[in-house]
Amino acid sequence: MSPSPHYIKAGPVAQRFNNLVGRLARHGISLLGSAELSVRGRKSGRMQRIPVNPHSHGGAQYLVSARGHSQWVRNMRAAGGGELRVGRRVRRFTAVEVTDDAEKLPVLRAYLKRWGWEVAQYFNGVTAKSSDAEILAAAPDHPVFLITTRN
Repeated sequence: MSPSPHYIKAGPVAQRFNNLVGRLARHGISLLGSAELSVRGRKSGRMQRIPVNPHSHGGAQYLVSARGHSQWVRNMRAAGGGELRVGRRVRRFTAVEVTDDAEKLPVLRAYLKRWGWEVAQYFNGVTAKSSDAEILAAAPDHPVFLITTRN
């Protein structure tokens, strides 16, 4: 049996902080661009909610999983989209996983430059200043989705 995909579970402090950020987003307060992601559960069929940091790069918007192949990532792969919410503003989107290294590398580098202060602990020493090879070595552990707003 192959090893399970990389995933770092949030500790108790991070869980409390995530709950707070999600509650704030539900009530219209975005911390540094955070939003609440809702994605349909692949097994339950119910909408699952988690706070995320949508990341803009090169005129497109992405979702990056700093903690790895989490449940929201697995659900996103199955659902192909979801919703981003800040207060009453809900943006429905479709999502396509970025698997091409040439496309993923600059997105991850820009994400680490913007959010490295918050997510560095999940990248095992890889930073925005790391070499292309170092970022690409970490890339399989950090799924990236290109999101596109749908009507």
